[in-house]
Amino acid sequence: MQPLRIGILGAARITERALLAPARDAGHRLVAVAARDPHRAADVAHRHGIERVHDHYADVLADPDVEVVYNPLPNGLHGPWNLAAVRAGKHVLTEKPFASNADEAREVRAAATAAGVTVVEAFHYRHHPLTHRLRALLADGELGELRTVEAEMSTPAPADDDPRWSAALAGGALMDLGCYSLHLHRALAPWAGGAPRVRTATAAEWSPGVDRWLEAELAFPGGATGRARCDMAAAHRRFTCRITGSRGSAEAADFVLPHTDDRLTVTTGAGTRVEHLGRRSSYAYQLDALAAHLRDGAPIATDVDDAVDTMQLIDDCYRAAGLGPRSRAERP
Repeated sequence: MQPLRIGILGAARITERALLAPARDAGHRLVAVAARDPHRAADVAHRHGIERVHDHYADVLADPDVEVVYNPLPNGLHGPWNLAAVRAGKHVLTEKPFASNADEAREVRAAATAAGVTVVEAFHYRHHPLTHRLRALLADGELGELRTVEAEMSTPAPADDDPRWSAALAGGALMDLGCYSLHLHRALAPWAGGAPRVRTATAAEWSPGVDRWLEAELAFPGGATGRARCDMAAAHRRFTCRITGSRGSAEAADFVLPHTDDRLTVTTGAGTRVEHLGRRSSYAYQLDALAAHLRDGAPIATDVDDAVDTMQLIDDCYRAAGLGPRSRAERP
């Protein structure tokens, strides 16, 4: 397979594990990087073999050798720079959340459709064998009819000046963490009669308009219920999910980063067993899926339609909790 030619916006900490390591392992080209701090960009390029450093994000978009842009910028800058990359004719792998709100997400989708480029939201967990196994347990009927979905995302608090707490940059626990829980509910919707809707949501604020934690109760058309909870100032890290059906249940120790803990505990009338789904990085599976899509036309689950629907569910949760959707940031 012809290697992808990748350009990177910024020098975010997540970039090394989310993109640089899997790209190197798969033999893709790391063509260019730009960051607000040119010294950080130069350091990242030196340590990871990125071919060149540009002065500005726009220079990465204008680089003719760059085919795919990776966007790990703060939340509020996802939408504007995704839109800018699409208008430059580049494919995009963007960190979640896809945009600040559903309206902005729809704008990115319309531009991507018009330009004929692919934009993929980085819900990497969706490509790991553990998530495929959760779906298979419902598809083959072992768990019976889906009754409940529960997902929790909790981490200790980042520093007070972290962008994830910034109202201007579309911060908040649901944007940074809870989006995974909502996305999982949507990923299981084919066995619940369709997409979930928000019944109720409650939240506590870290600062005005910025949620420290949020909990949403969801309902599926087929009668199943869901619970999505996120907390960005918790005592401990916890990324768990549990699905319960009429014949049994399955619980993942870490559904978001299964390469750190790949245990899936399945309980049915036949007993309880622990399955191990593999420690290969979910980020590596994600990059494989993107390459297969761009090179061979393989379908990809985390496309723009999926992203818009997830952003709409996020907006609905914020409205139900009385906080309202995030405002979009200024354009670059």
